[in-house]
Amino acid sequence: MVPNAAGELLAAHAKRVWQEIERVTGDIQALRGLRTGLVRIASTEGLASEFVPHRVAEFQRKHSGVRFTLDVRMHAEVTHLVREGDADIGITFSMASERGIKVEFRHPSPILAVLAKSHPLAAQRKLGLSQIIAYPLALPEEYSTLRKLFDISCSRQSLQCEPSFVANRLDALISYAAAEGGITLCGEAALRTRLDAGLVVAIPLRDREMSERHFEVQTLAGRTLPSACQAFLEHLREVLRKRA
Repeated sequence: MVPNAAGELLAAHAKRVWQEIERVTGDIQALRGLRTGLVRIASTEGLASEFVPHRVAEFQRKHSGVRFTLDVRMHAEVTHLVREGDADIGITFSMASERGIKVEFRHPSPILAVLAKSHPLAAQRKLGLSQIIAYPLALPEEYSTLRKLFDISCSRQSLQCEPSFVANRLDALISYAAAEGGITLCGEAALRTRLDAGLVVAIPLRDREMSERHFEVQTLAGRTLPSACQAFLEHLREVLRKRA
């Protein structure tokens, strides 16, 4: 069954009413201090492996009664879940503004070349796509923001590239590079633990298109979030302010 126009309006109204009930319930609980609450996060994989779990653990050290759920999706799906009210906070990468979405904060998230410390290019300070495509290359599937930017940049430069390894999981691509299989591409947020451990090196790319992706924290425009969600947003804001 598919709802007609009236049914869709009723469903949207019911969702807004339920969101308001959740917010008021959270505000009542907050009067006694932030002891409980639920924060529903949707995130892309590159941010879900390290960045989001670390931020949740930090927050729960002070607010142990606040619960979290994490739904890992592609970037377009993250925004859709926020817009439909099925996620309170979206943490994703974006290349353009989205209708009905409030961007709580946004900053550049350039794509880096990731390779083993033993790779012939590992000592370079900057790399270009024309250099890295001469080596085995591991890339995500074509629907990711990273792959789209890579394909656009190669097209503009008339570069031909056939990846040696394609995967729909970022961890697999990074592990491939760490195992000296070749070079992969990703943002710094997904690499921090491996970089600190010296398992891989990450080198900036000089190609303009590879810096046109942004890290975003998204909420639904016009929605007043429950207290637990607001508090977690403030925690994220403080973490990102220290990193800036």
